Amino acid sequence: GAPDEEGAHSGAADWFHVPQTSAHAAVSRSPIVVKHLPATTAQLPSPLTRTWQASTIPGMAARTGDDRIVTVPNLISLVRLACIPVFVWLLFGKENRGAASVLLGVLGGSDWVDGYVARRYHQGSTLGKILDPVADRLLLGIGVLAIIIDGSVPRWVGIIVVFREVLVSVVTVALAAMGAKRIDVQWVGKAGTFGLMVAFPFFLASHSTFSWRGFARFAAWAWIIPSVVLSYWAVATYIPIARRALADGRAARAQRSTA
Repeated sequence: GAPDEEGAHSGAADWFHVPQTSAHAAVSRSPIVVKHLPATTAQLPSPLTRTWQASTIPGMAARTGDDRIVTVPNLISLVRLACIPVFVWLLFGKENRGAASVLLGVLGGSDWVDGYVARRYHQGSTLGKILDPVADRLLLGIGVLAIIIDGSVPRWVGIIVVFREVLVSVVTVALAAMGAKRIDVQWVGKAGTFGLMVAFPFFLASHSTFSWRGFARFAAWAWIIPSVVLSYWAVATYIPIARRALADGRAARAQRSTA
């Protein structure tokens, strides 16, 4: 036959056992309802429960979202920017091509480090998406110009790279002025930039007093050719992305104006 009322609520009785007395016998047979709690928090405490509870604390989302400013990747980008004058001083002030090439190589490699930290430890931020490519553009542009002036790289190689950097910078500013949405850096562009940041320190080291400067010259050419190809391929891939970003930005602006 059908289970009685006490059997129907045996699960609740297992969790909430209260000795029966005449004063509260009727209360113990009534259903017990837990309100305003997610299903997971009705169980025993767990890391998942504590995570959910922490996420409901006012202000927690603001400290862990994309609007963060103080992050390790952003600090690395700032250090890279601060080291650009040091590189110029080493190259022209101290006339130490070896030290300048090492510093430029470290700064180029740190671009991979801040990206890894941002992905691995979930420290990506809106500021970082702007600051990182700005640091790349300035480091590569100033570094290449300095190496061209120094004479450690063929002039035509430097001009090809500088032209691409100027073109990207001008188009980026123009798109922002026309109201386009921000465009995230694509992996092709990052790969090309990373390769260039490896190639140019090798060019500089090939004209230093290092005993391995012959290998440095070979490595410079081995890196520069595919890196230039990737960097210009990235320009081509950005064309349709830029058109969509411009259309989306104008549509969003029109929607705000009519709201």
